[in-house]
Amino acid sequence: MSSLLRRPTAPDAEGAVHRITPESAGWRHVGFDLHRLAPGQALARDTGDRELLAIALTGTADLVVDGADYPGVGDRRTLFDGGKPDCVYAPANTRLEVHARNDLELALCSAPGTPRARPARRIAPDGIEALTRGEGTNTRYIHNILPDSEPADSLIVVEVFTPAGHWSSYPPHKHDTDNPPEETQLEETYYHRLQPAGGFAFQRVYTDDGSIDQSMAVSDGDVVLVPCGYHPVGAPHGFQLYYLNVMAGPRREWRFTIAPTHRFLTM
Repeated sequence: MSSLLRRPTAPDAEGAVHRITPESAGWRHVGFDLHRLAPGQALARDTGDRELLAIALTGTADLVVDGADYPGVGDRRTLFDGGKPDCVYAPANTRLEVHARNDLELALCSAPGTPRARPARRIAPDGIEALTRGEGTNTRYIHNILPDSEPADSLIVVEVFTPAGHWSSYPPHKHDTDNPPEETQLEETYYHRLQPAGGFAFQRVYTDDGSIDQSMAVSDGDVVLVPCGYHPVGAPHGFQLYYLNVMAGPRREWRFTIAPTHRFLTM
C-alpha cells in the first residue's frame, strides 16, 4: 500500500477511525482526526499548543469550548445532500467537549496555534462561501469552510464535491515551496468519501524530480497525505466524490503553482 494512503481503522473508545498527527505523517503542521460517535457518546480534547476546527460532517452535536455552549451543531444527514457543514473553532490552550445527539461523523482539524489569540466561534452554514470551479469535466463545487481570508493562526479548511466522471484538484498544482506571492508551502490531507460507497477514486501525488510518484485507488473513508508535489484526483463514472482538505504551513496563504505541462488549462 502507498505510504501516503491511510485506511480507516475500527473505532476506538472515542470513535476515532483516523488519528493523523504531525509525528505520524512525518511533517510539522497538519493534524486530522475523524470520529464516528453514537447517540449520547461524548469526547473531550485539550487543544494545547494547537488550534482546532471541529466539523460536524453529518449528524448533530452539542459542543462546549471552555464553558461556552454551541448547541445543535450540524444538520446534514449525508455528505451528498447539498448542505453546508457546521463547525466550531477552538483556539490553542482551550478545552473542547463534544456530545453527540445522534449518529455523528466529526472531523477534528488542527494546526499550530497561538494560545487564545482569538476567541472560539461557530462557523455556521450561512457563513460558509459556496463556489464553483473549473469547466466541463473539470467542474467541481466548493465549500470554503475556513479560507485564508478568515481569521485563524494556521488552518485552511475546504470541502470539495466532484461529480462522477470529473477531475478535481486539477490541473495538477503544488504548494510546497515558500516563495510568495507565487507559491506557499502547505501540507495537506484529503479525507475521501464516495457515493455510492462501494466504488473508488484515483489520486496521484508526484513531484517534478520524481522523488515522490504514487498513484492510489482511494476507497470510501480513506485519507491521502500530501507532503509536497502535485496531487490531482479523478472520480470514475457512476460515483460522486467528496473530500475534505486540511492545509497548514509556516505561512497562512494558499498560493500554488500549476504543473508546467498543464498550464494551458484553467483551474
